Amino acid sequence: MEIKITEEQQNILLKRKEILFEVEHSQTKGTPSRLEIRNKLADMLKTKPELVYVKRVETKTGTMKAKGEANAYESVEQAKLIEPKYIVTRNIPAEKKEKAEEKVEAPPKKEEKPEKTEKPESTEQPAKPAEKKE
Repeated sequence: MEIKITEEQQNILLKRKEILFEVEHSQTKGTPSRLEIRNKLADMLKTKPELVYVKRVETKTGTMKAKGEANAYESVEQAKLIEPKYIVTRNIPAEKKEKAEEKVEAPPKKEEKPEKTEKPESTEQPAKPAEKKE
């Protein structure tokens, strides 16, 4: 697997590097996992893998090249503030995911309130239709 960074921008406001990359994966015969890409990008950027979040990896049909996007943050706290929860969970290794799922218990169900009963019909009589005059 060979990764080539095609574009790299520094986003000062969000305290991250926004990276576009291409992956040549003819040796592995399949699209590499997010975790493999994340670790390689972290090595290339000389940072920790916990600070790199792969947002997207797409392989063009019939080729052995994939294009993708990733963000490299300055701190883990900054990443968790900005990145959507689904991106963070996609970038967690499988072992940690299983442990996290065990810790999270099903939230207690709320007690259901009885449904509102319909209002009783008003005691007023409906308006009479206008009488015809001949």
